[in-house]
Amino acid sequence: MEATVCLRGHDGGAEDHAWTSVTAECLQSASPWRTFRWYKGQKHYSGTYWSVTVGDHVIYESRLELTRLLFADFDPSVRGIVAQPFLLKAEVEGQVRRHVPDYLLVTNGGQIVVDVKPRRQLSSPVVAFTFEWTRRAVESRGWRYEVWTEPPHARSDNVRFLAGYRRKWLFQPELLEEVRSADLDGIPLGRAAERLPGCPEPFVRAAVHHLLWARNLHTDLSRPLRSSCVLRRMA
Repeated sequence: MEATVCLRGHDGGAEDHAWTSVTAECLQSASPWRTFRWYKGQKHYSGTYWSVTVGDHVIYESRLELTRLLFADFDPSVRGIVAQPFLLKAEVEGQVRRHVPDYLLVTNGGQIVVDVKPRRQLSSPVVAFTFEWTRRAVESRGWRYEVWTEPPHARSDNVRFLAGYRRKWLFQPELLEEVRSADLDGIPLGRAAERLPGCPEPFVRAAVHHLLWARNLHTDLSRPLRSSCVLRRMA
């Protein structure tokens, strides 16, 4: 399948590239293909999210896209996140088809093109057809293609909660180092402050939440996060 991509520059202009030759670095420098507005009664929840991974704001057009964005920001293998990275064009069944994926993730294991869609819409013939030819185009150059839908509620709630503690500069470096150095392996979350009696309990708990986000500590996020959750030190 021959395909091209159209990238939008920061000046608003658009430029076509051969899909097989455009680099991930070039795609990372592109502006989001679409812009959006907020208006009363709109069906989609649009906004911007400050990503630790890219050190800048990344846009989203729905709550489900925001959730995927949170998961990408939480994933230590992700090094870059681009929203609406390009317009993909290909001739399929005698017609020129066009599609704008939701995200491009640049990871340690390669590039992932992501489309986000509610599970109830995946059975739509139009959606299935679009995702199928997009998958073939993406995989033709050795990249991964992902259709992402609703994650388990507990993990989604936990990642969203921990994202509130993602900004490292809001914590005193000395506190983070003290909590990082404490022997918290096997300790319930609610008792972590007992290992640092000289620090206020709310500060310790917030620092633990940040270290869970930063993957310095680990706990089972498949269950609701509560005081009884056991902390583990990452290897």
